[in-house]
Amino acid sequence: MTNSRFGSGGGGGGRFPEPEPCGVCGGDGHIENAWGQRAKCPSCHGSGKRRADTGFHDVTKTKESHHRPTNRAAVVEKQTWPTSAEGMALAKQIKESTTIPDATKERVTREIIEHESTHGQPTKTFLKKVRKETGLIGQKP
Repeated sequence: MTNSRFGSGGGGGGRFPEPEPCGVCGGDGHIENAWGQRAKCPSCHGSGKRRADTGFHDVTKTKESHHRPTNRAAVVEKQTWPTSAEGMALAKQIKESTTIPDATKERVTREIIEHESTHGQPTKTFLKKVRKETGLIGQKP
């Protein structure tokens, strides 16, 4: 009697055992549909041999790449106050004014911020227009 890795005794004599045929395609490696089209077997991928049963197949995402930060841009906070010196001075005048209603103060401050975002610095014409609109035309910063 010889001891082989696939059992002891007769029959095989050290040769590999025959693999079991695939249960889906029957060992052919291909399957046909109702219209006669042939395709590779989805179970054995065309080998015709039964796939080894590994038990539970864990599909959780444990790779490092799944836990990296996304490539999305961070949410930018809205600007709430002008950034240029002239814009800040005008917004401060508007904020400190007692004659201008609160809703108008907020609207005009937003206009200053939007004007700065498109032009960089408030233009003299824009500053004059805002002062005239709010009644601050006679006052200087």
